[in-house]
Amino acid sequence: MRILLDIQKVTSNAIPREVAIVVSRATGIPEAKLYGFISFYAMISPNPRGKYVIRMCESAPCHVTGAVAVMESIIKTLGIQPGETSNDGRFTLEYCQCLGVCESSPAILVNETVYKNLTPGRAATLMEDYMRGDVS
Repeated sequence: MRILLDIQKVTSNAIPREVAIVVSRATGIPEAKLYGFISFYAMISPNPRGKYVIRMCESAPCHVTGAVAVMESIIKTLGIQPGETSNDGRFTLEYCQCLGVCESSPAILVNETVYKNLTPGRAATLMEDYMRGDVS
């Protein structure tokens, strides 16, 4: 997993098929098994994603504490739907399973940073900060 995550940092936030073939040969892991690994874990993708991958937790605790309104705010601010990448290639919006911070829900993960106790307003401000480049 660490190899794939490191590669993904320099390949459009994805593991293209050509790269998976090289990794398969270098590690001795069959390509089909490696691709199964790539497609199973949400942190790894065969498809290009934005510089900032925003993952909204869709588990029950986040849902009951306002995740729907937070996601609607993010969608409105970024102008993209879950599963989409912005035209400028900066943002990809996705749903994910539990982030492990249920006591501080709703929460999102932006790349490797968790943001907790979100409200629609705080989420919009956070996305605007990323859009301006105030957060890296």
